[in-house]
Amino acid sequence: MLRSTPVAFVTGASRGIGRCGALALARAGYDVVCTARTVREGEGRAAPSSVRDAALDLAIPGSLETTVAEIEALGRQALAIRLDITDRVSIGMGYQQAIDTWGRIDVLFNNGIYQGPGTLDRFLDLQLDLAEKIIAGNYLNQLLLTQLVIPQMLERGRGHVINMTSASAADDPVAPAGAGGWGVGYSASKAAFSRLVGILHVEFFARGVRAFNVDPGFVITEKAKATGSAQQFTDAGYHGAPPEVPGEIVGWLASAPEADEHAGTIVYAQRLCKKLGLVPGWPVPSR
Repeated sequence: MLRSTPVAFVTGASRGIGRCGALALARAGYDVVCTARTVREGEGRAAPSSVRDAALDLAIPGSLETTVAEIEALGRQALAIRLDITDRVSIGMGYQQAIDTWGRIDVLFNNGIYQGPGTLDRFLDLQLDLAEKIIAGNYLNQLLLTQLVIPQMLERGRGHVINMTSASAADDPVAPAGAGGWGVGYSASKAAFSRLVGILHVEFFARGVRAFNVDPGFVITEKAKATGSAQQFTDAGYHGAPPEVPGEIVGWLASAPEADEHAGTIVYAQRLCKKLGLVPGWPVPSR
């Protein structure tokens, strides 16, 4: 059934930037389809980022049930769907469940990524099967989800696609992976993914679809806190921001008329959030 309230579809909505983006979209007037692998609180586990890392069994907070409850507390409706961004069948089923339930998707927030070995592996350590898995999860499967969503946006003549990209797609690291830099497996997948928005813009902007790349900058997530992995980037000179910063930018892009001027571009979340003052108290004034 097609509902009158606009609907946002968010991947990786159980925690971090995905959760904050889902909440910002709810505050902007959207009902939200929340998708992720972690359905219930206590199920989340931090995965190792390199084959050099020991196996992890660290619990990390966040779940679809928690995000849904937070959205409902804001007076909006939320639909939880278990979805694995590395599983193409799961993506198709998740999309179909959202359409069967609510009949429309007005905003697609492609936030979820593959998290596991290979993402922070150095060049000679990167296993080809892991590189393929990263490319599938971070590019090919998100290409599929976007292809599924775009036609019904075009039918209504309006929609937003917001892709969470990364500076690693274009920038060289200041240090090797594991010492403040990133691995080629992750950065290559994000480079491929970042090309979607420019194509979407030239093909569909005139038909009402707005597409944006959002570069979140260095963000300190629940996994980074649990594993202590943020320290290597802090030591390398990167200044972290809370996930609310890119999350609020997502809500603003999906609701502010003046956001149209950013369509087809890379939006630098920390810079724009500071300019607009979207997160009270951030950045903390320097002494």
